[in-house]
Amino acid sequence: MRRGDLVVAPFMWSDGVCDYCREGLTTSCEHGGFWGSVGHDGGQGEAVRVPFADGTLVGLPKEAASDEHLLSALLTLSDVLGTGHHAALGAGTRPGATVAVVGDGAVGLCAVLAAKRLGAERIIALGRHQVRTDIARRFGATDVVAERGEAAVEAVRELTRGQGAHAVVEAVGTEQSMRTAIEITRDGGAIGFVGVPHGSGTGVDLGVMFDRNIALRGGVAPVRAYIPDLLPDVLDGTIDPSPVFDMTVGIEGVPDGYKAMDERTALKVLVTNG
Repeated sequence: MRRGDLVVAPFMWSDGVCDYCREGLTTSCEHGGFWGSVGHDGGQGEAVRVPFADGTLVGLPKEAASDEHLLSALLTLSDVLGTGHHAALGAGTRPGATVAVVGDGAVGLCAVLAAKRLGAERIIALGRHQVRTDIARRFGATDVVAERGEAAVEAVRELTRGQGAHAVVEAVGTEQSMRTAIEITRDGGAIGFVGVPHGSGTGVDLGVMFDRNIALRGGVAPVRAYIPDLLPDVLDGTIDPSPVFDMTVGIEGVPDGYKAMDERTALKVLVTNG
């Protein structure tokens, strides 16, 4: 990287040369870390020091700097688009598959987009907020289920001839969402989980998963490894994840942005230095 380059930075830095990085698991980099951890600069400042810049940053076309719409789409490569892609891959999304996405946040919506890009034939979005499920339909969802719990399971089963989905994305992280994900997965299917677990319960019933041959894959998304694959499709407009940003604030407005996301009045907030 050189002074003046336009770049995108994943939410973790990595050296790009250790065994884990070479295997594509940049989140386990032997010398990596999260932005804002002890001893390193935060990621929401006007200037940020980047450890292992050559291994972490990905260069973008300079002309993108003058296209605000494209810039917002490219920014999703730093986290939510790559995380949605990670979930779709973990769930085993493939051409012709039926995919269900539990969660209508930015990651869940990007998982819908990723599933469409990977060739899913039917995509069922589970979410209760119409503004968000409207984006899900725009991203490729063929069906929307607004119910929760057992009602949601029944709705998905009804849509899939009682079998469930081949691939299920869990993008919430609660016990209920994981239980729902397991119950709507078709026998022999898989769950890609990227919802950060919170609470004491997990919702994982290994006995059920064993009996029905359900696989569980996921975790922190190594988005740096996915950027080279996803970047060309964002640049040429094949996919446009920019609608996940529905609020823009300056540096001084960051607390308001977090508050809006916490209160669900904003989906994802874009921070500018202007």
